[in-house]
Amino acid sequence: MPEVNAETVATSPEAVASHLAASRYLADDSLATAIFLAIRLGKPLLLEGAPGVGKTEAAKAVAELLGRDLVRLQCYEGIDAAHALYEWNYQRQLLAIRHAGEHEIDIYDDRFLIARPLLQVLRAPEQRVLLVDEIDRSDHEFEALLLEFLSDFQISIPERGTIRAAAQPIVILTSNRTRELAEALRRRCVYHWIGYPGAEREAAIIMLRAGDVAESTARAVAAAVQTIRARPLAKPPGIAEAVEWANAATILEKGGSPWPEAFRRAIGVLIKDEEDLSYIAPELGRIVEEALA
Repeated sequence: MPEVNAETVATSPEAVASHLAASRYLADDSLATAIFLAIRLGKPLLLEGAPGVGKTEAAKAVAELLGRDLVRLQCYEGIDAAHALYEWNYQRQLLAIRHAGEHEIDIYDDRFLIARPLLQVLRAPEQRVLLVDEIDRSDHEFEALLLEFLSDFQISIPERGTIRAAAQPIVILTSNRTRELAEALRRRCVYHWIGYPGAEREAAIIMLRAGDVAESTARAVAAAVQTIRARPLAKPPGIAEAVEWANAATILEKGGSPWPEAFRRAIGVLIKDEEDLSYIAPELGRIVEEALA
């Protein structure tokens, strides 16, 4: 998809929602408004919500509708500046010093600098969409490293000075809320909470993203998943699992498994935890039959 100017797309929340739908992502008015404001205000967007509600997919859809490259930084426990910002290639520096002999050499030249996702985004000649995924998996020290970047779209390298963005990136952070994020980080962002969609919206999402799935199947899956999520499960199914369940059940039905047996046989696509499976199994037949009714 060709690159487009962000402000020509983000003319209103309704325009953002329409463009996202063209990228096969259905955003409600509140999410479309948050994306619109983040783009127009030039601020990072912080999306929080349970796993599987579509936070990461929202970032991908924004990159697609703008025709921008998506740079993804996957956070994890222990992530630091060397993995997120930059690091020096010490081996190459040592080799260069040996080969230089008595000649002077700048060991902090660009050729010794290894750019990680944040620096890659800043140095890119065109605007990029940066996804900082699952920021809650990192620690508070890592959050502190991000503050300069999130405030001014720049980073300071002691040996090189300040590097500012050649083109201001669109930054989207996601969090599953496994821990509270620092207020300093939150203040720098436009915030939005993404909840699970209602049955009607989820059926529409399934129809949009699934393959050869009938509307009646999409509605049945959406209704059944709503009921299943209401149970005290360790890992409630996300939207992606609902789409996969609809696809899997359709494949089984076309292969000879009747409804609702196709749904039961495909349950491993929806539920990914042994205890959750044991909990749901006794009432799965009733849940599916009610959803199909």
